Amino acid sequence: MTSRQLWIIRHGATEWALQGRHTGSTNLPLLPQGEEEAKALAPVLKGVRFAAVLSSPLQRAMRTCALAELEMPAEILPELIEWNYGNYEGITTAEIRQTVPEWTIWDQGCPGGEHATAVQERCERIIEHALGISNNGDIVLFAHGHILRALTGTWLGLGAAAGRLFRLDTGSICILGFEREQRVITRWNALCSGKF
Repeated sequence: MTSRQLWIIRHGATEWALQGRHTGSTNLPLLPQGEEEAKALAPVLKGVRFAAVLSSPLQRAMRTCALAELEMPAEILPELIEWNYGNYEGITTAEIRQTVPEWTIWDQGCPGGEHATAVQERCERIIEHALGISNNGDIVLFAHGHILRALTGTWLGLGAAAGRLFRLDTGSICILGFEREQRVITRWNALCSGKF
């Protein structure tokens, strides 16, 4: 379905997100700032008729989705959970590089967690699911920074590790779509606090 767009929305700010700590399965709530970022989505999304709303099962994504006040309930999609950081859960890149210089999640992955190839397989399943929804219209996905960046690299045919090229702020909206049959980025990292 080459007319369908995927609206991908990163959850609002959490304590660890602001501190740069890798937050995979740790189920942190939104900060007040994150709640405000999520509420700012509502006027932008108001009136957009989506074929489906998909969310990570983690509370920061689900709460962002709820505060966006969409007209239909979200389907929880387990594949949208954040990258599994394994032994690096809760620590920063700077802390990891004290023992693994020049480490990046995109190249080395996480001991006890996921590597980019496993994340790419997950992203391919997410895309297949989203494009296979039979209702007409766009799909909106509420999830997390690394998984959505990996999803974008996968969407473009560059692989999950190409997510390194896409900065993604909390509470931002991105749109993945098509130009003719070619998968493209239609909009990236748009913050709703300003002009969308």
